[in-house]
Amino acid sequence: MHWVKFIPLLGFLVTTRVSAQTAEQGTPTNYLEMNWKEVATQMPDQWYGSTEAKAVAENVLMAQKEIGGWAKNKPYHHQLSDTEKAQFLEEKDKVGATFDNGATITELTFLAKVYSNAPDDRYRQAFMLGVDYILMAQYENGGWPQFFPVRTGQSVAYSAHITYNDNAMVNIMAFLEDLYTGDKTFAALQIDSTTLARAKKAFEQGVQCILKTQIIVDGHPTVWCAQHDAVTLAPAKARKYELESFSGSESVNIVLLLMKIKNPSPAIIASVTGAVQWFDSHKLEGIKLVRKVGADGKKDLVVVADPNAPPLWARFYDLATEKPFFCDRDGIKKDSVAEIGYERRNGYGWYTDTPAKLFSKYPDWLNKLK
Repeated sequence: MHWVKFIPLLGFLVTTRVSAQTAEQGTPTNYLEMNWKEVATQMPDQWYGSTEAKAVAENVLMAQKEIGGWAKNKPYHHQLSDTEKAQFLEEKDKVGATFDNGATITELTFLAKVYSNAPDDRYRQAFMLGVDYILMAQYENGGWPQFFPVRTGQSVAYSAHITYNDNAMVNIMAFLEDLYTGDKTFAALQIDSTTLARAKKAFEQGVQCILKTQIIVDGHPTVWCAQHDAVTLAPAKARKYELESFSGSESVNIVLLLMKIKNPSPAIIASVTGAVQWFDSHKLEGIKLVRKVGADGKKDLVVVADPNAPPLWARFYDLATEKPFFCDRDGIKKDSVAEIGYERRNGYGWYTDTPAKLFSKYPDWLNKLK
């Protein structure tokens, strides 16, 4: 038997210890030891009707901004102190709602799952407010910023850019598509036809934004930057080490999203084909990444030769030369990851193997077009 203890704080029940079973493994797991996204989206269906899930939902409701979104990187499944609760309530009307790192989409998915198993109109009201927030945040050109309302200040001005970084816009669009196509996650909410039509229109406008922001070289579509200017649609930089570039990382899920569209238009077909061809011509072969332990005992990222290694791609490719580049916090481009400082070299994802997904799916996608 697993004992569950609840302590009422400010009128909310907060779980202090509970064991559950993961859907994938079927083995006892303390959900407090999991990350928030896993708890919000990957627990067994029946768990979302439990007292524990409803206690977590109280935290999620409390943390929702008045505008409808949520802040990022908050472990809403953990016990909240009185101070944390007071802070959430105090900041409800302040800027900070975002789509970064899966925020807002994760919380909405969680509320839908809890509502499906334990109907409470507060969950549905919060969900609908969140959907309105997503639709309100979309630019007329179809893109979404990282934060809405956008943050002010020179150091965070990039949050107003159309944001593909960390799959922010792709996550939004996938959510909207699931919503208007009738995914079972949202069935119990019985979303009205007007909202579903708005979600569908927003998705379609997002697709047009994707097509308009794709970088064209010599008349051929290639890939995307991690973020694009909200007005000019040109590639734009974010943090000092995240300069304008061809993105070898964020572009992957954009292509996968386009490949899921049924009866794609000629423009979508050209977009996908161009991107796949670009990835094919820009793969890095004969190298692999290893972590070597230095004399100081710290692990350091090193690129070594290996003729048998599977292909890799750089995260950033120069817009002029189309060669990989790497940056430290000074914003100066370097030709190799070895040329930047230890902190950025080991604290950022400079290479990726995710484009390999495209080459396993692309042939089947082409066949379906015939």
